[in-house]
Amino acid sequence: MSNTASSRTAVEIASQPDSWSRAAESVGLFSDVLPRRGERVAVIGCGTSWFMAMAYAELRERGGHGETDAFAASEFPHGRTYDRVLAISRSGTTTEVLDLLARLKGSTPTGAITADARTPVMRVADGVAVLDFADEQSVVQTRFATTTLALLRAHLEAEGALPAGVRPIGDAVADARQATTAELSAEVCGAEQFSFLGTGWTYGLALEAGLKMREAAGAWTEGYPAMEYRHGPISITGPGRVAWVFGAVPQGLGDDVARVGGTFVAGSGDTIGDLDPLADLILAQRLAVQLAEARGYDPDRPRNLTRSVILEDDRA
Repeated sequence: MSNTASSRTAVEIASQPDSWSRAAESVGLFSDVLPRRGERVAVIGCGTSWFMAMAYAELRERGGHGETDAFAASEFPHGRTYDRVLAISRSGTTTEVLDLLARLKGSTPTGAITADARTPVMRVADGVAVLDFADEQSVVQTRFATTTLALLRAHLEAEGALPAGVRPIGDAVADARQATTAELSAEVCGAEQFSFLGTGWTYGLALEAGLKMREAAGAWTEGYPAMEYRHGPISITGPGRVAWVFGAVPQGLGDDVARVGGTFVAGSGDTIGDLDPLADLILAQRLAVQLAEARGYDPDRPRNLTRSVILEDDRA
């Protein structure tokens, strides 16, 4: 797969290592916004932002920082008590996020991470981390989402407790630089179906990889916890179909995929060794762009999507 810059989306994907580095360097600027060690926290978002919230929640809780839940903003459990609610919203205009933050104002401390300081989230959240250097022109999120998770990982690292087996953010940046140029096999690029799998925090990345493929390329994708894959989903795997695992690979899973004729991908496609799972997501993003262009789609203008979902006031 060539590293072309034929779309804004491709350019934004390629810029991620620098954005992650800048986010890690900015952690100290946002200490008042990000969750404090020991707090009981809920993290909310919509779409891609929700999947990043899922990944962070697992990392934070496993690292011993405090109980952490993740919710789609529309599914937040009102009545449950949290010390802080953190919202992720690239645009700062998403209706469900704004409604929830407004409802919580004055009763629960709230923070937000956004890419645009000129948007309504600045007024409804108690504190905001603005990652304007990671903003995007594309409808499909890539750089902002991963940069947000890089910031949150760096914050956990700065507080002295990453979960076992999770690399420092500097190592993830180095892996990301490899991922922006690494090749995927023709077998992967030519597949008709993809099952993305993850364990713990990487399950959110698996869901996000599937979403990118659907958004940009209209591809047939599935996403599951890695151990659940053999409980039914493996039935769709066969020749011309891929099972792609982010992070730790359950014992024997590769053999099971091979047995049914599928293509097994773990950590790097097939060329550059073990990658940090967040860097591995870059490969899936690049694959989504390539498939979109091969199918005659414009990855910068995906079908049926807008950059932000803003609902009418008279919605049901």
